[in-house]
Amino acid sequence: MTPGDNGASTPEEDDPFGYLYADGQARGAQPPSGGYGYPNAVSRVRAVGERQYPQQQTYGQQVPPQQAAYGQPTAQTPQAAPGAPLPGGRAQQNAGRRGPNTKGLLIGAIAVVAAVVIGISVAMFNDDSGNEANGGASPSPTQAQSKAPSAKPSAKTPGELPKTDAAGSTGMQLAGGAAPASDIKGAEAAGGTYVGGLNQVGASATWTFDDIPKDGKYTLNVKYGVPGKDANMTLTVNGASQDRPLNMSNFAKAPEGNWEHGWTHTWANIMLKRGSNTISISCGSGNQCDANLDTMWIEAGWR
Repeated sequence: MTPGDNGASTPEEDDPFGYLYADGQARGAQPPSGGYGYPNAVSRVRAVGERQYPQQQTYGQQVPPQQAAYGQPTAQTPQAAPGAPLPGGRAQQNAGRRGPNTKGLLIGAIAVVAAVVIGISVAMFNDDSGNEANGGASPSPTQAQSKAPSAKPSAKTPGELPKTDAAGSTGMQLAGGAAPASDIKGAEAAGGTYVGGLNQVGASATWTFDDIPKDGKYTLNVKYGVPGKDANMTLTVNGASQDRPLNMSNFAKAPEGNWEHGWTHTWANIMLKRGSNTISISCGSGNQCDANLDTMWIEAGWR
């Protein structure tokens, strides 16, 4: 038995591919004329090494499939590597995807914090208002002690609330040595007339007035003068002496003994009734009464 010959005893057992070997060709082996026995087949026999393979296709281009000869591999379309552009120049679906909207999240968080702060403030305000409405402690009538009053009284609309000169008014009654005077300059009352002689126990100036529109809180304003030192007097409203004396400190900072530069202003929170009321400023035991009275007026509400 020779190479390429399987020792067949019949033509059907001959090697159908013997024509591919040198010894088969020497024995006259021929390729099948009918295209390997298939009807209408075309025989394209080439010597070994003459087969030309198609070039590798470029991504994104369509190459028509070709039928390879028997026993030869068919060119396969290469697959795109992970992360590489898809065929046809298309980028991966997740390319250029935006990240999370951190700015929007920050704005939302700030809005939530602001809403919480506003809610707490409203709750605290309502709680304070409820305490007073439910019988909570309310401030008692007092007068300013630490803040110096202004030198001039507040401007009032004529006839709105009562205002008077301490001397020369029909509604003013002087007693205990108190009397009109005008020898010290700087008084704002008509003619520069003020009430002096209040530096002895029992001296008083009592003011009776009408036109209070309703019961409630009011402020008594008093312009007075001191000789460069502090003073205080007893304040009585509708027959009730106030817990604290009327503060008549040297808010003008005048030198001691200087009455002319000692004119200044004080005030006290009081309760008045509708209609007629009476206020008295007097020198009681324990008071420092060396002061002159210039003008007095009423304002609505407390300071």
